[in-house]
Amino acid sequence: MDQAEVKFGEWIEKGFNLYKENFGTLVLASLIAVVLSTVTVGVLAGPMFAGVLLITFGFLDKKGARPEVGTLFKGFEYFLNSFLFIIIWGISLFVASMVLGLIPCIGQLASIFVVFVAHALLMFGLFLIVDKRREFWPASVESFNKVKINFWPFLGFSVVTNIIGSIGVIACGVGLIFTLPIQACILTVAYRDLFGGNVSEFSAEKALDESAKEDIDRVQPS
Repeated sequence: MDQAEVKFGEWIEKGFNLYKENFGTLVLASLIAVVLSTVTVGVLAGPMFAGVLLITFGFLDKKGARPEVGTLFKGFEYFLNSFLFIIIWGISLFVASMVLGLIPCIGQLASIFVVFVAHALLMFGLFLIVDKRREFWPASVESFNKVKINFWPFLGFSVVTNIIGSIGVIACGVGLIFTLPIQACILTVAYRDLFGGNVSEFSAEKALDESAKEDIDRVQPS
């Protein structure tokens, strides 16, 4: 597998521009996603953030109808795998952090490091679930394989985007609705650069090729 280049400046700049151009829709959608995720104690976090990614993909790809706030609820089409992705990895990291935190002196530092490493290795998992309709585990493995071949730059990129996305916590958590979509936009730009077009595009091309082949077969003499 070829080493994936991490384009810090380019991805962050394009992500910020995507955010600024679509500020209103992204902030309102993020507000709804955060509220519903919170009141359901994380049960709807997966489909809600899948919906946010559908919106960022739509704005970036500029294909079909322009995304609206209501596009957020299309994330329920990915309910099971997005739910499993958020819940299973969330619980796993929580347990790992608690166990490591019990180690004297270096436990807390080790816990923080493990969390950042996991975020880096899995940061494209939910994108693959939404964009290519991968199941929870294959999406996690594919993200892991993409990141591991150039791990340290990806780790640095993940740390930077997580800091950007969590800055909103300072304002009593309210600011998250402004900073989380920035992170989503930056990661969407990075994902699309690394993984290319979505499965529906490839399926459409394949269908056209097969249709053309059938037409040729029909007109050819037997």
